[in-house]
Amino acid sequence: MIFFQPIEVGVTLSLFIIRAEINHILNGPTHNHNLKKNGRMYIMLKHTCITNSFCQSLCNPTQKLNLPNMIMLLTFIILIIHVESTHQNKPNNDIVINVTKHFSFPNFNTPTSAHNLMLLGSSVVDETGRLQIPDTTQRNSDTDLKHLAGRAVYAYPVRVFDSVTRTPASFQTTFSFQLERTKSNVSSDGGSGFAFVLAPDEFTVGRPGPWLGMLNDACDEEYKTVGIEFDTRENVEFGDPNDNHIGINLGSIVSTITINVSEVGVNLKDGEIYRAWIEYHGKNRLLDIRLGSDSNGYPSKPVFLDELDISEFLREYMFIGFSASTGNFTQIHNLISWNFTSISQASLRVPSQETCESKIFVENDNISDDDGGDGGRLDGFFIFMAVVLLAVVALVSLYYNRRWGDRRKSNEVAMLSAVKERPRPPNKPRRFTIAEISSATRCFDELHKVACDERSDTYRGTLLNGCPVVVKQFLMGYLKSQGVNRRRVGKEIKAMSKLRHPNLVAIRGWCFDHQETMVIYDYVPNGTFNDWLYGIGVLPWSRRLKVVRDVAHGLSYMHSQKHAHKNVKTNSVFIDVSFRALLGDFGFIMSGAESNRFEEAVSQPMDVFEFGVLLIEVVAGRSRYKRSSESDPEGDRSDLDLLEWAWTMHEMNEKDKIVDVKMGSVIIMDQAIKILDIGLLCTLKENKGRPNMAEVVEYVNFEREAPELPPRRPMALFPYTSTTGLCSNSYMCPSFK
Repeated sequence: MIFFQPIEVGVTLSLFIIRAEINHILNGPTHNHNLKKNGRMYIMLKHTCITNSFCQSLCNPTQKLNLPNMIMLLTFIILIIHVESTHQNKPNNDIVINVTKHFSFPNFNTPTSAHNLMLLGSSVVDETGRLQIPDTTQRNSDTDLKHLAGRAVYAYPVRVFDSVTRTPASFQTTFSFQLERTKSNVSSDGGSGFAFVLAPDEFTVGRPGPWLGMLNDACDEEYKTVGIEFDTRENVEFGDPNDNHIGINLGSIVSTITINVSEVGVNLKDGEIYRAWIEYHGKNRLLDIRLGSDSNGYPSKPVFLDELDISEFLREYMFIGFSASTGNFTQIHNLISWNFTSISQASLRVPSQETCESKIFVENDNISDDDGGDGGRLDGFFIFMAVVLLAVVALVSLYYNRRWGDRRKSNEVAMLSAVKERPRPPNKPRRFTIAEISSATRCFDELHKVACDERSDTYRGTLLNGCPVVVKQFLMGYLKSQGVNRRRVGKEIKAMSKLRHPNLVAIRGWCFDHQETMVIYDYVPNGTFNDWLYGIGVLPWSRRLKVVRDVAHGLSYMHSQKHAHKNVKTNSVFIDVSFRALLGDFGFIMSGAESNRFEEAVSQPMDVFEFGVLLIEVVAGRSRYKRSSESDPEGDRSDLDLLEWAWTMHEMNEKDKIVDVKMGSVIIMDQAIKILDIGLLCTLKENKGRPNMAEVVEYVNFEREAPELPPRRPMALFPYTSTTGLCSNSYMCPSFK
């Protein structure tokens, strides 16, 4: 016993070290380069760790250490040592080559340009062959050009980073451009400007205004864009020096370096055609930017020349192009021509000479006993040790299974149905094990937690097949306090997982292991509607109206399938890369419901009520409830309950005061008032005019006139304000006033 304890402690420490190493090798961002060079060992380790329970236990810190795991751990250590020793003795056969990419657009209206250029958002190629952002062909007036964003990128990814040597590619680009004022913007104030960008993907368009369409506040930390902006609008909040400068942006909309181009005699807003030359030397990390009139040729003096390391913000392949936007002031950004060339280093692997057929046949008879003798003896030793260890593992496993088989029989019978599941299609909802969820979320790491409330914790994770997911873990304390039956919750999750609609977030699966209740959703990359509505900047009315219609369609489909959402709010609406709204984060259970029959009777009308409050939030641009400020202890009525304030303004015939003034003149007031009326209509008592969701869809699409609202709000059904839940005392809530 005294002898065994130090061994067990040492092996336990080794287990934790190897556990971290295997996680790094298989799941790290760059993988282990030396291990991947030995292809057979990497493939064996990868497939073994996916299918073998031993490696699943290595990735689970709660797994107890047992004797078979100790022996298999020693086997892995010997194999890894063998791989490393073999790799050290192998000659390096990699050949470094230069990968060159070049494309040219003398203008943008050729067939080749149409095939190689991807236009996103508000961007178009006009009849003269110029690339324009924003799109002026579908707009009736300059007012329609406000708060637009667009992007134009080369349609294929370009290699800009060598992940082995961590060296950025060298590139040089030149483009001619003209910034044209609109009729409504004849003053000296310019629009927002445009930027030359290196973006991680080819489908994201950022926010308009000062964001230049590069980024938005819903982009996660992994979305890093490198941009060189030509800014014609001074935004003090972003640290702009003036309204005529170049900014170098590294993963942020706030410029790392700004250059005042007025000092070199350039005025970006004067309507002249300018040409920019940008050259980056990857090996020396040297950036050279030159700017001048297109008719004067190559400038002798750069506007910026200095060392700048951009490798931290690059992926191996990125999309190259331009991004631009407008805000309250409009401006047309014209790209006239564009050339780009990049040179990156890559390692070309060639076969070793020892594996060539001529080497085998020609020199087979000439191999002496001394050649490779040490390597052969070393290989034989490792093979012998591996065979011995495998035999020991087999014997110990037989002994272990025989001794503990009776004790585990009941557990195996209970879990038999869970383990032996039928094969399913890849995207069909299924049951996940706690080990799969733990691996996907890195053992529920706090760094992967994206949200938490009194009901649940939400984590972002990645499955073994690489699919990004969101895991919502219901808190056991909350379920017990509400008296919720876990079987009932599981039944609801499985039933709703069958729903598929373009405006609903798909449920990928569930997990009920170890008294846990978890639901797994598809990951939606652009964040929640709450982030867009209340984040930095102003969401234009056209986007708000689109979200309202998308949510209405998704909720109407759920009701048509005899389901209810039970958690309709701005945080439950998610935005994808095309700015399509998807309704997710389903409630499954309703707080305060006294019986299943009562919940079934009131859940769909409650969804309609909550959707009505969401409409008022969208129009007003503020949350359902906002506390009075300390400087105004009495507070304005608009600082209390949003629904109460909206009805009060309706009774006073001053509903235009509810509309979010931050949207400015781009809002269509008639549409906003109609949506506000529909929202108030949804909060009426059910038998006093509250519509169903099928009718609401027709109302928000303006396909059918909504009924006229009563002059005063009648007695309301649950919930009678926008912040309370179900009435706790009785089915009918007291009068609103």
